[in-house]
Amino acid sequence: MKPSFVAYIDEAGDEGFVFKPDGRGSTRWFVLSALVVRYEQRLELVKLTAEARKVLGKPPRYPLHFRELRHEQRLPLARMIGQAPVITVHVLVHKPSIPEPENFRQAYSLYRYACRLLLERVSWLCKSGGAKTNPADAGKVDLIFSNRSAMSYEDLRRYLRLLKTDPTVRIEWDVFDIEAIRAINHEQLAGLQLADAVATGVFYAVNPSAYGETEARYLDLLSKTLYRYKQKVSGYGLKLWAADTDSQAAFEQLIQRL
Repeated sequence: MKPSFVAYIDEAGDEGFVFKPDGRGSTRWFVLSALVVRYEQRLELVKLTAEARKVLGKPPRYPLHFRELRHEQRLPLARMIGQAPVITVHVLVHKPSIPEPENFRQAYSLYRYACRLLLERVSWLCKSGGAKTNPADAGKVDLIFSNRSAMSYEDLRRYLRLLKTDPTVRIEWDVFDIEAIRAINHEQLAGLQLADAVATGVFYAVNPSAYGETEARYLDLLSKTLYRYKQKVSGYGLKLWAADTDSQAAFEQLIQRL
């Protein structure tokens, strides 16, 4: 049976913990995002990326990487995604605030934990039937990750199987098949290129540049896509994990402008 939804998943930022006083070293934030579309509308993403290439003056089949675009090119791309029939979910991790960071120094352990938080929200979204919150529209979701060549997706599946035995985990397990999780190279799917754009756009809203500046305009343009439950976006479309006073305040300022 075909799924009701497809979720394209990508990340922005790194998983390191080397924070230098001058702002260099590891990124302070790590963002893991999902761009969710109804199965029957997935080809709209192909059309959207084709149109975006035309607007940005890129050749056909050019793989879009948000980070590689100029600011004036990122704005129209974010605007186009913000008007598309998609829903986005983002987990924002402020790494310097993580309690017991030694638990996340093992390769990809932070990624896997962020994946847990992300899949909780994606599963709630799909269980409820998406933006309509109509149980009759609920259904399964096909999970497609942007391939990280050095990471084992079997390790990710093993981690999820372990979580499935934990009654405290709030993932709705019946909406996806752990064994069917796929990882595909970024350039092969339009949905993954758009997932890269939304993840990186949100990352720029929280992670300071080398000059100490953040850029929230991309998130503003994407705001209509954010997953909301009873009009609430905090904890749903935007989930903050680990925060000090400053990062919590920055997050709350973002929420207020959405």
